[in-house]
Amino acid sequence: MGATSTKQSAIFSASLVLFAERGFDATTIPMIAEGANVGAGTIYRYFKNKESLVNELFQKYVKEFLVCIEKGLLVHRKDFREGFHHIFRGMIQFTVENPRALRFIKTHSQGAFLDEKSLKEYEKLVDLVCDFFREGQQEGAIRTLHVNALIAILFGSFMEVHSLVESQHIILSKELLDELEESLWAAIKQC
Repeated sequence: MGATSTKQSAIFSASLVLFAERGFDATTIPMIAEGANVGAGTIYRYFKNKESLVNELFQKYVKEFLVCIEKGLLVHRKDFREGFHHIFRGMIQFTVENPRALRFIKTHSQGAFLDEKSLKEYEKLVDLVCDFFREGQQEGAIRTLHVNALIAILFGSFMEVHSLVESQHIILSKELLDELEESLWAAIKQC
């Protein structure tokens, strides 16, 4: 990896940590530079400003998250239990590979600083999950709650468990993940 991509990668890594922990407004370019071990001027070689940096970072992780949950879902589009399994396991894969990225996406998805491209990428992600829930509702497999309520059940619960694992209040295990998946499926499936 060249010096350019190494520096840009370090900037992305430091930005992700800071934006996820402190938020957009409380994160400054000097903080990012310090975390990336580069000069503040170096950041401006890669990004016009903090807004362009957060947008590129947001797009990167939304695309990666979409790939993780989409994988396998298209194959099992009409088997809703199996499709849910792939969404859930994709969420796990994404958070294992990018521990702070899901929190970053969640806390920045409504930011006024997001540009049109970021909003469109996020919309693709939300549409994928909403379409899955709507199709499941039409087939009688998923509760007829508003899709935003179903998303809140799935992602809200997952985010809280993820926070508990990060803070070491619970230990991540295969058994825990299996039980969590079953519990979340029970919460959204049509009885």
